[in-house]
Amino acid sequence: MQKPHLSFWQIWNMSFGFLGIQFGWGLQLANMSSIYTYLGADSDKLAFLWLAAPITGVIIQPLVGQSSDRMWTRLGRRRPFILAGAVIASLALILMPNCSAVWMAAGLLWVLDGTINASMQPFRALVADKLPDEQSSQGFAVQSLFIGLGGTVASALPWMMINWFGVSANGTAKGQIPESVRLSFYVGAVAFMVAVLWTVFRTSEYPPSETELAVMRARKFDWTLGLGDIFMLTLNLPRRMWELGLVQFFSWLAMFAMWVYFSPAVAKDIFHAAPNSAEMDASGAWSGFCFAVYNAVCFVFSFVLLSATKYIGPRVMHAICLAIGGLGLAAFPLAGDKYQLLFCMTGVGVAWASILSMPYAMLAPVLPRDKVGVLMGMFNLFIVFPQVVASSILGFFLKHFFHSEPASALVIGGASMGLAALLTLLVVSYKKSAEAVLPAAAVVSGH
Repeated sequence: MQKPHLSFWQIWNMSFGFLGIQFGWGLQLANMSSIYTYLGADSDKLAFLWLAAPITGVIIQPLVGQSSDRMWTRLGRRRPFILAGAVIASLALILMPNCSAVWMAAGLLWVLDGTINASMQPFRALVADKLPDEQSSQGFAVQSLFIGLGGTVASALPWMMINWFGVSANGTAKGQIPESVRLSFYVGAVAFMVAVLWTVFRTSEYPPSETELAVMRARKFDWTLGLGDIFMLTLNLPRRMWELGLVQFFSWLAMFAMWVYFSPAVAKDIFHAAPNSAEMDASGAWSGFCFAVYNAVCFVFSFVLLSATKYIGPRVMHAICLAIGGLGLAAFPLAGDKYQLLFCMTGVGVAWASILSMPYAMLAPVLPRDKVGVLMGMFNLFIVFPQVVASSILGFFLKHFFHSEPASALVIGGASMGLAALLTLLVVSYKKSAEAVLPAAAVVSGH
């Protein structure tokens, strides 16, 4: 069918739910390590406890994608999954800061991560369903706006609760999660639901014809997630994908190390916090503020990328940005106070903006036209695999080689990102325009 052009506000309404989704991701990334620590988890166990994040995305997104492709309801095909995921994720956000044991928080993280993925995946499909090709970039650009805004506000919420609204930074009892974090998760749950409900009830979907509906419902569900096809494609992946996959591996390993160990490192090395102390509570709020800073830098620097890449190309641009991010992470031990951490996070924000776009700009021109979708999906495995590896081995290395010092994980992350910068320079160049740059919303934010 010929899709009609949508107005700016129609695209805005369709994308507004992404603001809520980023509240879920932002609160999770900025606070889960602190929550685990409050509940008594050892620092060398943190990476393993985060294992839910990468695994659930791989499992949930293909299942939800197939299911939404094959159904039609009064709410359409995508919106039921968006709504159902938001309801369960919001409940998980409410329950998370009330956990009393590590195993409860770990179980809820699986639920939270899985349902956020279930709500997010149909949002991408909704853009493809609703917008003609010439408006796709605009649709993803609006999603980028909400990704940056939601991630910034959500990460800073505990800090805002303490400094703007006078909420206590202390738990009501020893070993309990602070009130500032608890209220932030409640606000995030409400923001998640309100934003998603706005999209669900302000956006319609194009109904299929009777013939299309019959074909949709007759399509066999692939419980193997197409593993046979994936194996055959893997044997013939373009060289560029392998080159960039190696870059992605070390880039995302670095980001995962930061997400897991930044908060414990700030508590130990900057605030010198004892467990269940006022300093521990303050360090958690400041860590969230630092995460907000790197998200805000990512949002602003994305506009720089769009213009600067036209002159120096995505390969060199990506190498420069990764080098800056690597220096930011590796410089953590040199930070003398909490404010100097903001310089480190500025570097991370520059790298994050590039990680979310430049690899895709370099990959897209070499993909066969008839396999762009599936190969882009397979490229996301280079995001998941390093997080699984990091979850499995980082804790072991910290315990046995770095005396369980969380700051060491950040230095390892900085070195990993620096290696990714060098590997980027080894990617074979091509004579394509930099106009292929994709907006940050085109890939997973956080996972």
